[in-house]
Amino acid sequence: MNGELLSVLDHLEREKGIDREVLIAAVESALVSAAKKALGSQTEDVEVKMDRKSGEVTVLSGGKEVKSGDFGRIAAQTAKQIIIQKIREAERDVIFTDYTSRVGSVVTGTVYRFEKGNIIVDLGKTEGFIPKSEQSSKENFRQGDRIKAYVVEVKKTGKGPQIVLSRANTGLIKKLFELEIPEIYEGIVEVKSISREAGDRTKIAVFSKDEKIDCVGACVGMRGSRVKNIVKELQGEKIDIVRWSDDTKEYILASLNPAKISTVKLDKEAKRAQVTVDDDQLSLAIGKKGQNVRLASKLTGWEIDIKPKASLLEAAPAAEGKKEAGKAEKEEVSGISSLEGVGPKTKGLLEEAGLDSIEKIAASSVEDLTKIKGIGEKTAEKILKSAKGLAK
Repeated sequence: MNGELLSVLDHLEREKGIDREVLIAAVESALVSAAKKALGSQTEDVEVKMDRKSGEVTVLSGGKEVKSGDFGRIAAQTAKQIIIQKIREAERDVIFTDYTSRVGSVVTGTVYRFEKGNIIVDLGKTEGFIPKSEQSSKENFRQGDRIKAYVVEVKKTGKGPQIVLSRANTGLIKKLFELEIPEIYEGIVEVKSISREAGDRTKIAVFSKDEKIDCVGACVGMRGSRVKNIVKELQGEKIDIVRWSDDTKEYILASLNPAKISTVKLDKEAKRAQVTVDDDQLSLAIGKKGQNVRLASKLTGWEIDIKPKASLLEAAPAAEGKKEAGKAEKEEVSGISSLEGVGPKTKGLLEEAGLDSIEKIAASSVEDLTKIKGIGEKTAEKILKSAKGLAK
């Protein structure tokens, strides 16, 4: 019997991946509970020891050995139930530890069933699930289909570990590229950024650390073989592979592929780019429902505003006319009296201080104006703002 028990424990260690010492501790704990229940009121301090080599079990109560025959059927049943419970707990802990270490990686399983919009995936020793929010709206799976999914998180619950999977996370794209492209897996080609609208389109920016290796070519593969495998796994989702550059203009140009861009103007403070394209490239640059420019913005981290060349050419004469009109209007303005916050009294104070023109006031500061007796900070701010607006 003792030999059989050790064989069972060895089998569980191999099949379930549970440490042998954990199993032996479970047996000892179970027999302590069984002994206490069997001995009832006679129970004193109960101790159970199991020989690791022979499997022989010794039960001591109050320092005296208790023979196994004294336990009876109830004691044996109790021991069995507790052993099963402990083994289940240990198995859950092993699964939790295993999948916690896999967060951020891709696992392969089989579609087991569908439950309230969630896809339950059989992972072998356990199950994972893909919530509706982590599914691609364009993908369709049937029971029994093989499926790759990204491990988002692992939660500990009373029923065991809950493994949350995703088919919509950008992490899935990165891991699929690592699996398919050796240069990325080895770190020669680096994935810099990913933007994605699951089921429709993905843009991925890559960079080669080795000048001899073309990062885009490595990802595409011979006749597109490598990227085709990833597209097939994603059930037809389009993938744009973009060459990353530390030159922002070059990077934005590449991010808007396949559209051809004419010019790019950057506003570094606002992190905004104004892009002009020929009329025939406008719809391509913007994309269906704005998807291309939206993904390019997410990829680069810049707000991208696209305009056709024609609209800018039309706007140029109008802007010039407006500028001339503004100049004429400025000439008609009766000096500093036209400034906001400047009345007859304030005008006199400013002129007395030598600030007798809009240009001179615009070149001053709030601090300069508040030094003039009778002009407060708020009034100074109004005057300065108005002067700078007219002096442009």
